[in-house]
Amino acid sequence: MSYVIRRVWDVEPREARKAATLLAEMGRIYEEHERRGPTTVYFNGGTLPGERNQVYMQWDADTIDSPYGTGQPSIDEMQPLSAKLREITSNSRIEFYEKMTPAKAMEI
Repeated sequence: MSYVIRRVWDVEPREARKAATLLAEMGRIYEEHERRGPTTVYFNGGTLPGERNQVYMQWDADTIDSPYGTGQPSIDEMQPLSAKLREITSNSRIEFYEKMTPAKAMEI
């Protein structure tokens, strides 16, 4: 796998666990429909040091592409989950990282 992809959502106060629950289910559905490999969902609802009220979904991928690529039908199960997530989030962003592998290592 060549990339780590992380999506970050800013959630309303006291809604991080609910958002994480929705995202974990969404990740399961993407995996079930073979649109994405296994995902990890994590959050800080305010009881830990660091950024509060953020939820993260992270996965590894060989390529950077959309789960709704060319010719891919929509997944009906995602619509109600996405709607619930939008109700409790104010913003989201996506981050891409290239994984270091021995083949990419430089001579030092």
